[in-house]
Amino acid sequence: MSTEPPKVSLLVFFMMWARRMRWQVPDIHVKALIWLERKGNLAVLRCFRGFGKSTLLAIYNAWRYYKDPTFRILHQSESDPTAYKTSRDTQNVIRNHPLTRHLLPPNQGTVEQWWVEGAADFRNASMFAKGILSNVTSARADECQNDDVEVPRNIQTPEAREKLRYRLGEQTHILVPGGSKLYIGTPHTHDSLYDEVESMGADCLTIRMFELEHRIDAATETANDVPFRPDVVFAGIGKHARLLVEGRDYILTKHGIAFSEPPGTLVDCYAGSAWPDRFDAAELERRRRETRTINEWDSQYQLHSKPVTEVRLDPAKIIPYDVQPVVRQANGQVGLFLGSTQIVGAVAYWDCSLGKVKSDASALSLIFTDARGQLYWHVCEGLVGELAEFDAKDRIIGGQVVQVRDLVVRYQIPRVIVETNGPGGFVPNILRQALKGTGCGVGEEHSTVNKQKRILDALESPLSARFLWAHVDVLRGPLWDQMRDFNPAISNQPDDFLDSGAGAISQTPVRIGKIVGKPTEQRRDDWRPDAGVHEVQVDY
Repeated sequence: MSTEPPKVSLLVFFMMWARRMRWQVPDIHVKALIWLERKGNLAVLRCFRGFGKSTLLAIYNAWRYYKDPTFRILHQSESDPTAYKTSRDTQNVIRNHPLTRHLLPPNQGTVEQWWVEGAADFRNASMFAKGILSNVTSARADECQNDDVEVPRNIQTPEAREKLRYRLGEQTHILVPGGSKLYIGTPHTHDSLYDEVESMGADCLTIRMFELEHRIDAATETANDVPFRPDVVFAGIGKHARLLVEGRDYILTKHGIAFSEPPGTLVDCYAGSAWPDRFDAAELERRRRETRTINEWDSQYQLHSKPVTEVRLDPAKIIPYDVQPVVRQANGQVGLFLGSTQIVGAVAYWDCSLGKVKSDASALSLIFTDARGQLYWHVCEGLVGELAEFDAKDRIIGGQVVQVRDLVVRYQIPRVIVETNGPGGFVPNILRQALKGTGCGVGEEHSTVNKQKRILDALESPLSARFLWAHVDVLRGPLWDQMRDFNPAISNQPDDFLDSGAGAISQTPVRIGKIVGKPTEQRRDDWRPDAGVHEVQVDY
């Protein structure tokens, strides 16, 4: 009969260490520790910056070895040095905790990999610490830990995020049957891997800095509704951010708050602080001032999945619509309408590509304009296949130019502008052959402006002024992610659909004067609005 005393819980184990370290333990740490002990085989702990998650993780690791010395952990972080820090911290807890000080023999392994007393697998260490992009293929583990593996430097582009997910996928083959995965961190991008793991049915615990939040995007009114009684109110972000003081800057009302003078900027209202003793109003104001963008604040403290960098092109500012253009004839006049809106101009811009490996997509965008100057991004498609396919008599029977012709006929496009940079130099002549009989012209545009600047110049103003609309099919395609991910500082990124739309916007809208696609039609039906014919008498 075993005389070994029963093992204590993780919370008791932690409290013994906290007493030794003379820590004041907040309720959120107790909540996280109880969750860590009871979590399933796939788990995500999202917690705000400054929470102390790596400290908790080191104590959790020591408790794991206390419970079972044969337990094997693969600990991965964003880089080798960061992973070594948690490994070293775990060793410190084991050496100094009264329940584990006998578990770590001297001179046994390194900070990268080491074994506790009682380990049964001398091929695979009790703790193996590596960066997420390092090679760990031959390892075996009972638990794979991912401590802040999602950081700005490895998620800047979709390719970087895909590489990160590929490395994480290796852990599936490293785990022994019945093993567990644990993700701990804060989101750094709009398609955070933590959301992806949660969608797979993971156990999740999310601890935000504030339980309740309400944002006033532009506080230009004196009175504002807030669905709770705010404890902390901030105005602005970055160096101009400031903590608003109740009684001086605002007063609480029955339905929210009222400003003595509207700040005229973004205002955030918060209540239910997770750790008020450590993060008081003065500390939060300092951090708010040193945070560059509101996205960074939202992701690092409120744990919303947003990129920490400023989003220069926010697709959420595009206004969606779901109607197709219709040509109407009445009283001898022809008009093109999107619903009840009359269209007065259109631009089709083709940023062509030959479909080679690592080349951009061959993107074509069609943008309509109305009399008020509103822009309607109606088509944003990637053309596929060869540029043109010919039969035995050298007649064009297929390829991308035929796909362009189909779009021209379907949407009554009067002119297609081809970007002649790179492979586009010889495309206009072939496209003109394909468009014979449609009445559609072909223009050429050789761009010498930096592509990132061209995209920003064309799209930032329409987005900020909220006069850019887009068909729902356009928003459901790759444009949304390309716009959300766009970073002007990166030259090699997926931006082909953005570039084609920017090219269309930057061109002067074309006035359409005939129905295309009917080569036998002689009449030119002008659906453009005009003021009629008038006689004007003048004196010279």
